[in-house]
Amino acid sequence: MDTLVFLQHYWWFLIALLGAVLVFLLFVQGGQGLLPQLARSEAERTALLASLDHKWELTFTTLVVFGGAFFASFPLFYAVSFGGACYVWLALLLLFVMQAAAFGFRGREGSLYGRRTYDAVLAVGGTGSPFLLGTALGTLFTGAPFVVNRFGMARTDGDLFIARWTSPWHGLEALADYRNAALGLALVFLSRLLACHYFLSAVADPALRERARRRSLPAAALFLAAFGLFFAGVANAAGYGADPATGTVSLVEGKLLLNLRQMPLVAVLAAGGVAALAWGVAAGARGSRRALWASGAGSVATVLALLLAAGWNDTAYYPSLSDMQSSLTIRNSSSSRFTLRVMAVVSLLLPVVAGYVAYAWRAVARPPRPHDAA
Repeated sequence: MDTLVFLQHYWWFLIALLGAVLVFLLFVQGGQGLLPQLARSEAERTALLASLDHKWELTFTTLVVFGGAFFASFPLFYAVSFGGACYVWLALLLLFVMQAAAFGFRGREGSLYGRRTYDAVLAVGGTGSPFLLGTALGTLFTGAPFVVNRFGMARTDGDLFIARWTSPWHGLEALADYRNAALGLALVFLSRLLACHYFLSAVADPALRERARRRSLPAAALFLAAFGLFFAGVANAAGYGADPATGTVSLVEGKLLLNLRQMPLVAVLAAGGVAALAWGVAAGARGSRRALWASGAGSVATVLALLLAAGWNDTAYYPSLSDMQSSLTIRNSSSSRFTLRVMAVVSLLLPVVAGYVAYAWRAVARPPRPHDAA
């Protein structure tokens, strides 16, 4: 395999992994969305938020790193999606900022707004953030209205552009496709399922743990229904394949399923993820404190496999609904060989970063010591 091709596949794997971890970390938002259903008093609401506090930083940081990795490795996607579908991405960032402010000011005396206002912000963000992210990720499979002109900067007629969004809705038009909305709803209910499993391990109150256990099964059922609708719609539709020799994009019937058949390791990863997620659901229904380990690992594996199937095997990972040949693949949208090679060396530090994240997780999960409270 050519070095550039290997680096392109390598960086798509890292981006897919970051996206999978981001989906798992949405359990923080899922917990926010469950506050009105689980908490019956201010003390219970405070206990639930205390278990989530500061973990939103890990979710937000992963989102920023996800976007930064896309910018560095596949800059054309960054230009097209983050520049064209700006309403969706700006709304998502605004929700994250509002949630951060709500966590910071909710328990502070003299705050401009009362606790109910901040609780409402957390509840809206807990539902809106996963929904918007799921809708945006859905367009990797269903496509978006854009046109790419790779020679735009060389034009002399004054019409200079590299990428142009052809819809005035700038990303909101994705809601018109039921598959995108279904994936958005799937992430909402998955985040709530993971939040229920997290509360089983992080909350000591037996009443709260029992409510979380009871809420986990409806969340699992709704997630399965929404995700099944999305997957059936994508699997039965024609996908976009790219000729590795010429780069020509064409429609391929059942491209997603074809990719899973032609990449057995990815198919095994997907099957293992589904099995682990099912195991986690069963463990959560019994009230096991270890349910999050299985459901979390299962969600990461499943999302990773789907994203790999979206970009590998000569697949257009961002199809254009306006001009098929403008569709983005990992070959025609990546950075240069030199840039990818340098960043590949930097990526060797990822185990260090993962270790720091694990340390930070333990630090924010540790109950405060008496002198810290003082």
